[in-house]
Amino acid sequence: MKPMILALSMILLFAGGRAFAAAAQDDIVELRYENRKFIPQTLNVPANKPFQIKIVNASKEAIEFESYKVNREKVVGPGETVTVNIPALKPGSYDFYDDFHRDVPEGKIVAK
Repeated sequence: MKPMILALSMILLFAGGRAFAAAAQDDIVELRYENRKFIPQTLNVPANKPFQIKIVNASKEAIEFESYKVNREKVVGPGETVTVNIPALKPGSYDFYDDFHRDVPEGKIVAK
């Protein structure tokens, strides 16, 4: 009987771990910097739920992701990928920009 309980416990643990990993991946949005612009320019995220932005700098120059409204800034070197943790946001629009290149169009995070 004990081996059966152990086997069932392992199955439940494995299945629960996979569900947790899938949920964690849902909380990550990707933002690319390429050809002197952010892609996508608008990030739609759920309101009142923390999330992460995976920033991929596909350019040959360093950028600085910055947002006063979410109180975050992060330098991303050429060809690098970084992750920025964002706290739960109230419904609304939050701008971000590249502080190193002020001529690059701003982006926005929309929490709904």
